[in-house]
Amino acid sequence: MLVKTYGSAVYGISATTVTVEVSATKGARFFLVGLPDNAVKESQQRINTAVTQSGYRIPGKNIVVNMAPADIRKEGSAYDLTIAIGILAATEQVKAEDLEKYIIMGELSLDGTLQPIKGILPIAIQARKEEFKGLIVPVANAREAAIVGDLEVIGVENLKDVIDYLNGDITIAPTVVNTRDEFFKAEGRYEFDFADVKGQENIKRAMEIAAAGGHNVIMIGPPGAGKTMLAKRLPTILPPMSLHEALETTKIYSVAGKMGNKASLVAQRPFRSPHHTVSDVALVGGGAVPQPGEISLAHNGVLFLDELPEYKRTALEVLRQPLEDRVVSISRAKFSVEYQASFMLVASMNPCPCGYYNHPEKDCTCSPGIVAKYLSRISGPLLDRIDLHIEVTPVPFKELSNNRLSEKSEDIRKRVMQAREVQKARFENEEGTYSNAQMSAKQLRTYCQIDETGSQLLNAAMERLGLSARAYDRILKVSRTIADLEGAPSIQADHLAEAIQYRSLDREGWAG
Repeated sequence: MLVKTYGSAVYGISATTVTVEVSATKGARFFLVGLPDNAVKESQQRINTAVTQSGYRIPGKNIVVNMAPADIRKEGSAYDLTIAIGILAATEQVKAEDLEKYIIMGELSLDGTLQPIKGILPIAIQARKEEFKGLIVPVANAREAAIVGDLEVIGVENLKDVIDYLNGDITIAPTVVNTRDEFFKAEGRYEFDFADVKGQENIKRAMEIAAAGGHNVIMIGPPGAGKTMLAKRLPTILPPMSLHEALETTKIYSVAGKMGNKASLVAQRPFRSPHHTVSDVALVGGGAVPQPGEISLAHNGVLFLDELPEYKRTALEVLRQPLEDRVVSISRAKFSVEYQASFMLVASMNPCPCGYYNHPEKDCTCSPGIVAKYLSRISGPLLDRIDLHIEVTPVPFKELSNNRLSEKSEDIRKRVMQAREVQKARFENEEGTYSNAQMSAKQLRTYCQIDETGSQLLNAAMERLGLSARAYDRILKVSRTIADLEGAPSIQADHLAEAIQYRSLDREGWAG
């Protein structure tokens, strides 16, 4: 008997439906074809044991399993359930009438229980697009799949439940998730708050500007000045994610297997902080079986690189293209995949190896030239993509011991959202541009015009402070954001003056 069951293969953050054809005829051999990898080939042993433990058996027949399309490589153990049900249906132990209505996916344990799989959200989206009635998946993946509407999601614990459900012996209620309720329930819950930060008002102001315009930031300061503390609180003042952004981010986390059991939606902006020993592939994505990297996991959120000069030069250089294009392309001989990577880069660093260069109280112990050599670990092209350079100074004891509460993240976020609304209206007809930080050179000429006073101020700053030419565009972008925060229709001299002070690393002689 010949039957067909349906599974799905995930490439990048998209899925492709896989048809599993099973033929059972006279004989006693097992063939698995259709470009399966080793994990798929090993499914025979898992399936045999799981079927036996569930009270069924695989009779001695010639079984041929073909996974079509045969030119796409099938990877992982998620096809165990698809193949097992196909074999049982071909040997007439499972009714085959409803198999064409469902995508069936899951990894089998030897006792027949089902383990969760990666990438269930893209699979569910593709199933709805191809008008399948529903999905039969491990119960741990059911809530994640159920955020896709108009799809019947059957969450099952073990192989026997799947067999009994398809045979009509038991009824399993579909998992239902109200996507909007889940989204609004989870948004706005943050562990950190800017109210916890004592002092550092000038740094908070810079972080507010960065959040309002989507600008990349680097903080330079001695150990213990509060750089990491401030960075962790940046997501709390970013505008809440839209439902579309939440779904985009959830797809990436689903493919990477980062959702956790019985999770449904990523509703808060991600904050990723990889260690400085991170490899190029772990940061940007890729590998033998391509997976999203840290920059994709930070999509629609913040990527924090602590002690930036300690990262490998090659790892930092791979950031340049994603920072510009907001997407990562990973190419292999037979295929290529794309992962979205629209993130805010927040970096921190000590000003020198000992950490106390320019410290108001402690002396730097670094020998001459070491400071400049330390800063040269960060390439000019990467620094060129960072809009705000912020000098962080230690907080005096007087401010640390003050019990007065600082401004809450919620209040700062309101101002940020107002500025983002101004930018949304400004770039309404500019495809691919959503914030001031993303403006092209042409858009800068259109939206960042300055008057004669502002031009003279900027010219004087460029000459007196020795600012590099690359600082010019960044100053204009940041000035535009400062004006948006104040509700000003045009860039004024005071907006430019504030933006100029955020270009510390461009000043000649800053490193001695």
